[in-house]
Amino acid sequence: ALVITQDSDAPGSNRACYVGTDNVAAGRQAGQLIKEVLPGGGKIMLFVGKLDARNAQERIQGIKEVIGDSIQIIDVRTDDVDDVRAKSNAADTLVKYPDVKALVGLWSYNGPAILNAVKEAHKTGQVKIVCFDEADETLAGIQDGAIYGTVVQQPYEFGYQAITLMAKALKGDKSFIPANRQIIIPTLVVNKDNVADFTKKINELRGRK
Repeated sequence: ALVITQDSDAPGSNRACYVGTDNVAAGRQAGQLIKEVLPGGGKIMLFVGKLDARNAQERIQGIKEVIGDSIQIIDVRTDDVDDVRAKSNAADTLVKYPDVKALVGLWSYNGPAILNAVKEAHKTGQVKIVCFDEADETLAGIQDGAIYGTVVQQPYEFGYQAITLMAKALKGDKSFIPANRQIIIPTLVVNKDNVADFTKKINELRGRK
């Protein structure tokens, strides 16, 4: 049987190859956004569902590789994939660390949770936001300037490539499988410059007008 994993990998298995994101590289892109939005440095807090998830660890690693010494990570707050806790974690941070300069959300629902907490604390624009994925509220937040930028995956491409490659392999051509058995679909940065185009494209892919 030919098995291709997509989105989440099972490297210990006998899978032919993985099609998906390099989360360390995605973390580096987020780190770049943090550096851009905090040219003078400062303290930041990270938020994620669970710390034992591989994509969380890899994204944090990528961020740390890039941000340099002038940007200090206070801590990473986890919420067990609970929207309410995700928002209260962000709200608590704003109270407890009034000098925090940016809040960084590592999973898709963290962006909207942070955005809502920052809005309610009347710190829009003052406290910068960088996040991951393309939740509607995240894209709207970038559009109106409350969120600086987000790093998005290309799940449509995962599915498209995985099936295309599988069809190729079933015809006997496995030359596309690299030695490391990973095919990386690059993550993209969405910011004020390209958010309108990206939103239009994602709505078309989702069958929305």
